[in-house]
Amino acid sequence: MKIGFIGLGAMGHPMAKRLLKAGHALVVYNRTAAKADDLVAQGAVVGATPAAVAHDVDIVFSMLLDDAATQDATFGPNGIAAGLPPHAVHVCCSTISLAQARRLRDGHAERGQTYVSASVLGRPPAAEAGELFVMAAGQADVLDRLEPALQCFGPKIFRVGEDPVQANLVKLSLNFMIYSTIEQMAEVFALNEKAGTDPHTIFEIMTGSFYNAPVHKNYGKLMVDQEYDHPGAPVTLGLKDVGMFMNAGGDYGVPLPYASVVRDRLLSAISAGDAERDFVVIQERVRQESGLKQDSKK
Repeated sequence: MKIGFIGLGAMGHPMAKRLLKAGHALVVYNRTAAKADDLVAQGAVVGATPAAVAHDVDIVFSMLLDDAATQDATFGPNGIAAGLPPHAVHVCCSTISLAQARRLRDGHAERGQTYVSASVLGRPPAAEAGELFVMAAGQADVLDRLEPALQCFGPKIFRVGEDPVQANLVKLSLNFMIYSTIEQMAEVFALNEKAGTDPHTIFEIMTGSFYNAPVHKNYGKLMVDQEYDHPGAPVTLGLKDVGMFMNAGGDYGVPLPYASVVRDRLLSAISAGDAERDFVVIQERVRQESGLKQDSKK
């Protein structure tokens, strides 16, 4: 297939590379054009604008930072919607608010265009390896068409429903589960450290018994090693996600008390000067409250 890709950041770049490796013809756009140089060397073509990218492709993926960037790249003067032909599909993979998800769904529908949400779960190394989990929502026949491209990102495609917004809510929900698990582990590590047990020992017991899911193994390892300075995702991004999750709770009238704890922990990390460190650094706020010596790498 001929595929467009808008947004070559920490997640978008390796996802675009996976499409190239699978043999798809690729047209890309990024505000910082140099980020496409290695993809061009591998056969990709650069489009001048998102509209130009969308004009002559079967699928155009977007993977952008936030609501504002997604809105501009989609419905701006030179956005995806301005160039998307009737046969093509816009697939948004970004983590966005439900309000923005509805704007994308409804805006494309008003233009008679086809739109799908395909949120992804995983960090940049998983994107590089093609091991992301994809949560897709949209018309069933359109998802059938997209399946070969989506499988480039990861072998497991979860179909959430026909309303694209459903996939965005699942993504926000699962991101919240990551943050709340980090908070849980931070409290366990701090308590046992205060009692004289090395957090590495607790980590070994956890992951060698019942608590051996990737969220425990991957984030727990970063936490016990205090690896905060090569962020897969910074604290600011975590705060954005939790805020959107809490807003979703308001939309549907669902109390989310744990989310408030995680939000406050992320805010404390920002106040402590850790805004651009990996969001697992929130464990240092737990350690601080416990009277433990703070990390020596800052």
